[in-house]
Amino acid sequence: MKKNIVLFVLFILPIVAYLFFASGVNGFTKLPTITPNTADLGNWQSLDGQKVSLNGKVTILGFMGTELLKNRGNLFNLNQKIYQRYHEFKDVQFVMICPTGTEKDAKKVVDALGAFTDVAQWRFVFASTEDINTYYAQLKLVEKLDENSGTPKVYIIDKKRNLRGRKLVKDTKEGYSTFHPAELSNEMLDDFKVILYEYRAALKKNNNATRKI
Repeated sequence: MKKNIVLFVLFILPIVAYLFFASGVNGFTKLPTITPNTADLGNWQSLDGQKVSLNGKVTILGFMGTELLKNRGNLFNLNQKIYQRYHEFKDVQFVMICPTGTEKDAKKVVDALGAFTDVAQWRFVFASTEDINTYYAQLKLVEKLDENSGTPKVYIIDKKRNLRGRKLVKDTKEGYSTFHPAELSNEMLDDFKVILYEYRAALKKNNNATRKI
C-alpha cells in the first residue's frame, strides 16, 4: 500500500499537475461579468475615420492618456502577447481610447506596429478628457485613471458590452497590465481563451461555426 502511494506521488501526481497548469485552466468555464451592459462609445472620431462600436465584437479596451507615445511600449507588449495571436478573428478588436490632440502620436504608434503586424484590428478613438473620464466612470472599476486620463490596464468587453474578468475569493481581476508581459501571457491569455471558447461553443451548438469566432 505504501509503495503504491509513493509511486503515485512520484510519478502520477506530477503528470496531473503538469497537465492542469499546461492547459491554462483559470478555474472558470465561463468568465464572470464584472460590469454588465457598459455604454457603447460615443460619436468619437477614430484614427481612420470609421465608426467604432463595441456592439457585436469581443473588444480589448484601453485608455492611453495623453502620454500615448511615452507609453507605446505597453501597446507593443499587448501586440506581441495577445493581438498577433488573434487579430485574424474578425469579431475581435483592440480599441484604444485617447484624448483629443494625441492623433499624431497614435498615427506614429500604428505606423510602427504596421511595420511587422497587420493593424486592421487596432482601432484608436479620440474624445475630450472629460468624456473619457465620464466613460471610464460608468465601467464601475475600483482603480481610477491617472492624471493623464490613462491606465496601463486593458479590459475585456464581450459582444453584449459586458466587462468580463475574474471574481476571486479575496479580490476581483478587473483588467490586465500591459506593462507586465508575463501578466498578458498568463492571466489575460487564459481569460481571453475562455471568452473565445464561450462563443465557439455557442456557434458549434447552433451549427453555425464560422471563421469569425
